[in-house]
Amino acid sequence: MLLPTPTPSILLIYTGGTIGMIENQETGTLENFDFDQVLSYVPELKRFNYHISSYQFDPPIDSSDMEPTLWAKLVRIINFNYDFYDGFVILHGTDTMSYTASALSFMLENLSKPVILTGSQLPIGTLRTDGKENLITSIEIAAAKNPDGTAIVPEVCIFFENLLMRGNRTTKINAENFNAFRSFNYPPLATAGVHIIYEPHLIRKPAPEKPLKPHYSLDTNVVVLSLFPGIQQNFISSILHIPGLKAVVLRTYGSGNAPQKEWFIKLIKDAIDRDIVIVNITQCQLGIVEMKRYETGMHLMGTGVISGYDSTPESAITKLMFLLGHELSPREIKVKMNSCLIGEITK
Repeated sequence: MLLPTPTPSILLIYTGGTIGMIENQETGTLENFDFDQVLSYVPELKRFNYHISSYQFDPPIDSSDMEPTLWAKLVRIINFNYDFYDGFVILHGTDTMSYTASALSFMLENLSKPVILTGSQLPIGTLRTDGKENLITSIEIAAAKNPDGTAIVPEVCIFFENLLMRGNRTTKINAENFNAFRSFNYPPLATAGVHIIYEPHLIRKPAPEKPLKPHYSLDTNVVVLSLFPGIQQNFISSILHIPGLKAVVLRTYGSGNAPQKEWFIKLIKDAIDRDIVIVNITQCQLGIVEMKRYETGMHLMGTGVISGYDSTPESAITKLMFLLGHELSPREIKVKMNSCLIGEITK
C-alpha cells in the first residue's frame, strides 16, 4: 500500500469529451485536441503542491462511443497505477458518464482511494467554461485525506457544478446548463463552495485490510424495456425473445406498477421461467419500487420479477452486466440484485 506522503500524487485519465475539445473555426464543430493543451488552459494546477501525472486515450473517445471494453481499460489503468497514486481523476464526456461511474463502482472491488469522474458542458478553452472549476475541485477532492492518511472519499464519484455525488446514484438530467447531473435518491457526499464541506456519515468506509480487487468481465446481454400506455403485445414479446437475452431492466410506473393484462403477465412469467432475470425500477427520478404497495405491483412480484429498489437505470444496467459477467446462476443474480453491493440502492 502507498504510505501517506506530504505531497499527494494524482493521476489524470483523459478519455475524451467536451472538456478536451476546441471549436473548429471553419465549421463551428467541436473537435478533440491534445490533452497537453488542456493542461495549458489550467495554469492554476501548478499552484497545487501535488504530483499530477496524466494518461490520455489515443484517440480520445466521444462518450457516445463508450462501452464495456473501455470500462475494463479504465480498470486496468487504475489497477496498474493503484500503488503509485493517492487518487484518480477521469475526464469523461457527460452523455455516458453515469454509466461509466456506475460500472467502475462495481468493477473496482474494495476500492480505498478516490476515483472522481468529471467533465464540462463547455470546452475548457472557452471563456465561460465550467471545466476549470470541475477539474480543479475534482483534483483537490481526489487528494483529500483524513488525519490518519486515509482518503476522505474512497469511492467512485462524479463531481459536477459544486456537487460530489456517488457515481452509481447519478443520472444526467440537463444538456443545457452546468448542473448536468443529479443524485435524486442519495444526498451529495460533499458540496464545494468557499470550502469543500464533506458529509462523512454518507461516505462509504472501505475495509483497509482488503486489497483492491479489479474485475474485467461484463456480459451485455441486457435490455431496457420501458412501459408506456398502449404498448403492444408483439413488441414486448419480441424483446423478451431476443436470442441470448439474459436480463431485463423493466421501467415501470410509480412505485413499480405495470399493466394487469393477462397477456403481459404471461409474457413476463414465461421469460422468468426461461431464466431471464427481470428487475423492476421506476420511471420516476425520485422514489423507490414497492411492489407490495398496489395490486398492479403485486402481480409482477408474483411472476418472479425482483425489485430494483431506487436504482438508477445506469446502475441497474451495469450491475446486471457485472453479475452476468461472473457467470452466476439466475438465482444468485437475483439475490445480489436485491443486495446493496456498493451503496447503489437504499434498503
